[in-house]
Amino acid sequence: MLTKLPKASRDGMKEEIRTFFYHERDEEIGEIAAEAVLDFCLEKLGPYLYNEGIQDAIKLINERNMNTEEDLHSLMRSISR
Repeated sequence: MLTKLPKASRDGMKEEIRTFFYHERDEEIGEIAAEAVLDFCLEKLGPYLYNEGIQDAIKLINERNMNTEEDLHSLMRSISR
């Protein structure tokens, strides 16, 4: 399943792909070829990038939870017996 992107985003990405091919490979590619490269990248590379984003989110949430736990412990009051 391909990622659904807004048309403006897809158009911008396709233009970036065309620019890359022109500057890096001295090739001019058309709209259809740029679309194929974009679809390939989204299908094959997208899941890796998505999973890395999830791992980053997990790490961030764990760090925030740890900070929250420390903050809550600092609010505890001593009990005298």
